[in-house]
Amino acid sequence: MTVSPPSAEAARTARTARTARAAPDAQASEPAEPAEPSAAADRADVVDLYLKHIGSGRAVMGRVMGGMAEVRSEGPWIHADDGRRFLDFGGYGVFILGHRHPAVVEAVHRQIDTHPLASRVFLEPVAARAAQALAAHTPPGVDYVHFVNSGAEATEAALKLARAHGRTSVITTRRGFHGKTLGALSVTANATYQTPFQPLLPDVTQVDYDDPADLEQALAARRDRACVIVEPVQGEGGVRIPRRGYLRQVRALCSAYGALLVVDEIQTGMGRLGTWWGVDVEGVCPDVLLAGKGLSGGVVPIAAMAATAEAYGPFSRDPYLHTSTFGASPIACAAALATVRAMEAENTVARSAALGLRLLAAVREVCAPYEGGPVREVRGRGLLIGIEFAEEQAVGELLLELIARGVLVNHSLNSTRVLRLTPPAVVADAELDLFLTTLAEALRSTADRMSDRPTR
Repeated sequence: MTVSPPSAEAARTARTARTARAAPDAQASEPAEPAEPSAAADRADVVDLYLKHIGSGRAVMGRVMGGMAEVRSEGPWIHADDGRRFLDFGGYGVFILGHRHPAVVEAVHRQIDTHPLASRVFLEPVAARAAQALAAHTPPGVDYVHFVNSGAEATEAALKLARAHGRTSVITTRRGFHGKTLGALSVTANATYQTPFQPLLPDVTQVDYDDPADLEQALAARRDRACVIVEPVQGEGGVRIPRRGYLRQVRALCSAYGALLVVDEIQTGMGRLGTWWGVDVEGVCPDVLLAGKGLSGGVVPIAAMAATAEAYGPFSRDPYLHTSTFGASPIACAAALATVRAMEAENTVARSAALGLRLLAAVREVCAPYEGGPVREVRGRGLLIGIEFAEEQAVGELLLELIARGVLVNHSLNSTRVLRLTPPAVVADAELDLFLTTLAEALRSTADRMSDRPTR
């Protein structure tokens, strides 16, 4: 985690709260299931395996969070090995349909039973149908789809496609986040992640987000050889929402200076902002659009780079220019196809918009007593909401408080003072009420504890 580690006092408080709430009536919505007799021993084994084979840092963080292991999930809930369940308002934007959506699970099971992976010699029909389904909802003209396994891989594909067009100079935005593989990391503007791996890609320029003048200055020095990558809303950057018209200005500037425009919708797309894509609000058509996270349906990882016919030309003409053994696998494409169809059938995008408006207003109401104190601002669009705090430590302590009370949320990798909410669109009214009540309790406890700290 990039937030400061929670204080020892916060960790002790969280552990005490967890113990107090482990009783069967801890969550009014559903009693906790009794833990298996071997659960504690199994947990110790998992922590030991993390220490030996995955990493000490992750093992330590797991212990701070309570040492539980997640073993089952459905809808907005994750179940731990100690019999408790947690309301998932995190998931880093993946679970727009919740966990294990029945239609997606059924499609994946069916594909496993018939043809999970392809030979890559013949044509593969599931990939073709998934591409068609996704392209039916991308901006006009963004019709060609290249499936990959992760959001970072989608960014890599876009950067390579830009180079195939001679756009070797890349312009990214400060606090922008596009992944951590080497090329994607080069355009992820955070020295914490970049510095250990220098040198990265050359000729990468950072400009201020939501600042067309700064972008134009950079483009003017790189006419006809630039690629611009931008998010409609900066998710990991702390849910930073640009002024209306910014994306249209970015599109106009890229067209004027001959730059390729890549819009990263890996987190913001697939209904997360209450529209299919963040660019839809301004009617912007990028040259390249990146999709991921929600495209998986929360079941099988998959992401995609979609592009216009002109932009996609080099990859269209030579199918071996950029390949991946597992990219566009039948099992992943079955998940993507089922996800799009489920979203269409259930009107997920409209539900995300309506639920997002209710949640944003309610979170602001809960946080109002603390504004001007520990809370600086609550902002969001659709089901991407950020709570910005005055101090970085408050994020870690509130996160622990929420976990202790059975709720999961996320911190923001490029903005350590912002707690981020990315709930699924399947949250019911009772679950929404439970979250708001829990947030109010956790905020009060965190604010009280931080106000009691001795000043230096």
